[in-house]
Amino acid sequence: MTANLVNTSASVFRLSPLIRITLLSLYLALTVPLPFLAQVTDAAIPPALLWLGISIGLVALYAVLTERVILNDQGIQVTYPAWVPRFFRKGWSLDWSEVKELKPRTTGQGGIVYYFLSQEGKAYLLPMRVVGFAQLVRQVQAKTGIDTTDVRPLAQPWMYLILLGCTLLLLLIDGWTISTALYQ
Repeated sequence: MTANLVNTSASVFRLSPLIRITLLSLYLALTVPLPFLAQVTDAAIPPALLWLGISIGLVALYAVLTERVILNDQGIQVTYPAWVPRFFRKGWSLDWSEVKELKPRTTGQGGIVYYFLSQEGKAYLLPMRVVGFAQLVRQVQAKTGIDTTDVRPLAQPWMYLILLGCTLLLLLIDGWTISTALYQ
């Protein structure tokens, strides 16, 4: 396995900003009202503890969303910035010569994800939520010779736009809920 694939001829693919913004906004919409509601209802859990938990969760979610995929002449690597602890998100790398095939698998919701299968039989999930996914797939085909014409991303951008719209609506409702809780 390749220790580090970053070099001058590497292509770097980052998680889509639309996905990142949508998921961070949804997290905030679902969690931020909780400390205010705990304060108003005199809940057993103090609001300060909820704020601490929300902050830790936000950092953990942001860490997951910093994933990047690096492709070069030697192989593919999924990595995270140095500040993300390796025990939390380890990443992986695979030399092109070790890639045996790209295997589709059906998800529980009926979608299709793809795994690289190595010569040793290990499976590595093909990241599908990156900007430039079509370019990533073309490069994988060029480096491995595997036909990727049927490989499509799991979720289309319009799905995340709908989720973002619903999240923005939820944030408006949260604003109303928080103002009602504070001024009653």
